[in-house]
Amino acid sequence: MIDVRRPFYVGGVQFEAFRLEHSIRAPAVGYRLNAGGASVFYSPDVASIYEAHEALAGIQFYIGDGAAITRPTLRKRDHALIGHASIRMQLEWCRTERVPAAIFTHCGSEIVKGDQRRVEEKIAALGEAAGVDTSLAFDGFEIRIGD
Repeated sequence: MIDVRRPFYVGGVQFEAFRLEHSIRAPAVGYRLNAGGASVFYSPDVASIYEAHEALAGIQFYIGDGAAITRPTLRKRDHALIGHASIRMQLEWCRTERVPAAIFTHCGSEIVKGDQRRVEEKIAALGEAAGVDTSLAFDGFEIRIGD
């Protein structure tokens, strides 16, 4: 069993789970990964991050939820936030914590069915406004971090 905020190791990579708001029926966690002097945070399904400062402070990359670009798909039920934060919202989280780069995956129809060039330009402009370099993940996408 994985305990929230209790680091564990797999193949020399440290993982730390953080609670996310996303769904009442399907609770989600995001993972802070640390290896080789670098840190990233992975949050594929997210409405908000509990303990966001602790999750995002000092990371090199945020890997986030690409379900919606500017309009979040959020609702409240029993005081719980359910759904997906927009890319714009997540870039604001990154701006607040001075995260230099963000990659978005788990893309929704606005991205998947949209004109690729226009979608990438729109996300890049949002990133530029927040001071965050942006990328959209795709099959085979790779990044190299750390030493």
